[in-house]
Amino acid sequence: YVQFAEGPLLDGLYWNEWPNSTVSTLSSNYSHILYENLLLGVVRIRQLKVRNNTCSVHSSFLTFLHDCYSEYRYRAEDRSDFGLGSESEWKYTPASKISPWYWGSVGFYSSGGFMFTLPKSKQQSLKKLEFLRQNSWLSRGTRVVFIDFSTYNANINLFCIIRLVVEFPATGGALTSSHIYSVKLLRYVTTYDYFLAFCEIVFCLFIVTFIIHEVIQIVKLKKDYFRSAWNWLELVLLAVSIVAIAFNIYRTLKVSQLMEKLLSDDRVYPDFYFLAYWQVLYNDMIAINVFFAWIKIFKYVTINKTMTQLSATLSRCARDIIGFAFMFFIIFFAYAQLGYLVFESQVEDFSTFPNCIFTQFRIVLGDFNFEAIKAANRILGPIYFITFVFFVFFILM
Repeated sequence: YVQFAEGPLLDGLYWNEWPNSTVSTLSSNYSHILYENLLLGVVRIRQLKVRNNTCSVHSSFLTFLHDCYSEYRYRAEDRSDFGLGSESEWKYTPASKISPWYWGSVGFYSSGGFMFTLPKSKQQSLKKLEFLRQNSWLSRGTRVVFIDFSTYNANINLFCIIRLVVEFPATGGALTSSHIYSVKLLRYVTTYDYFLAFCEIVFCLFIVTFIIHEVIQIVKLKKDYFRSAWNWLELVLLAVSIVAIAFNIYRTLKVSQLMEKLLSDDRVYPDFYFLAYWQVLYNDMIAINVFFAWIKIFKYVTINKTMTQLSATLSRCARDIIGFAFMFFIIFFAYAQLGYLVFESQVEDFSTFPNCIFTQFRIVLGDFNFEAIKAANRILGPIYFITFVFFVFFILM
């Protein structure tokens, strides 16, 4: 991590020269990553630690082991000042109420921690990182380090909120990951954007019309209204649409309130992660809404004779399908439990029970690593694989 932070990270963050090796005509206080992406504010680095003696050591090893640092848990988190103790990097900053927690590969991390920002200059940033390394800012108790920064590309009007993560599990080693959110926070800039705004207004008017229509149907039909599956789909579609509209209004207001505040000082870290989080939620609501809208088309396929026969066939065999699914998943989860207990400590695809479930779906689709299963257990491995394929492919399917 230290080599990455003091080398490739700083080289990638501070761009002040064009390809012809001449210094950029722009102010040296601003960095344009890949020449087109303006670095907003400064970079923030944050770590979370756990306290010593947060795990239990067997009595047989107490003579050899005096320190014990558990995996990350909120109750085991170390919030006491350490090191020099005069700057923010040595003092714990409580979790922000608006910043979401982070779900990593081996833990669920709070939004607080020991944090600091890098200076605007590459040379000063290198000196700061070297100073922290020499004074042991990272320790055995460190469980995760976050590197957060944001960029803006004016060519395509997109914000890019970037989070680089290094997790230090209790087993040792390091796990790296990255999360990049490319979002359009300033939505209404071009003429086409205002056309989309008009379409959104029309969509809201349609939703109001549909709500009035469904309310009239409920009053008219009363309990009979809820006996139709299509009516339930209508209600779900309306509910998701209302939530999406609420997300859009909330996100637009928040962007208006926070944008100027976040960009007012270029020497502080602008936390766009919260805005990106709400933008992603809004996109998820739109995706679900579109999905249910397409499903609704099946309501009108009865116009076609062929589709009517297909719909009637599926309706008549619904109970048989449910019975088959029940039997299928009994066998499926039984094999998932078997795979988890036999291969969890040796095969990554079986390291957790949810991973076992997804791995077995991949086996059904023909995507599997038989050699890894066989190497983990030369007897049970082949038996597990052959019998699972036999039952799933030749009997259940």
